[in-house]
Amino acid sequence: MVFEEVVVLSSPFAEAVEAVKAALAEQGFGTLTEVDVAATLRAKIGKEMAPYVIVGACNPGLAGRALDIEPQIGVLLPCNVVVRETEHGVLVEAMDPGMMATLVDRDELSPVADEARRLIGDALTSLAD
Repeated sequence: MVFEEVVVLSSPFAEAVEAVKAALAEQGFGTLTEVDVAATLRAKIGKEMAPYVIVGACNPGLAGRALDIEPQIGVLLPCNVVVRETEHGVLVEAMDPGMMATLVDRDELSPVADEARRLIGDALTSLAD
């Protein structure tokens, strides 16, 4: 998996999740989903793990353009950003949106992916401690 960027935060986990959502919002992304993976695995299979949340972010303008080009791109949306607690701090990781364009093999998606990559990168960069 190719990551756009990895940022390590020293803030408490819950604050980091909120900061990630706010940084994404500043770049035009809304939060479509927030999956508490740690809580889900604890409830479903009794697995204990460090806090781990997946934020499903969507920039409506970019999503609309991508869907116009390739309706099947919806299986790859939204852009997922992982926020997870580690011994080194709270890691924030995002997949490179260019992977979506590569998977569907449509060159016309490259400009959309490039813009999404820039905006997500800007959001994560703004979080750096």
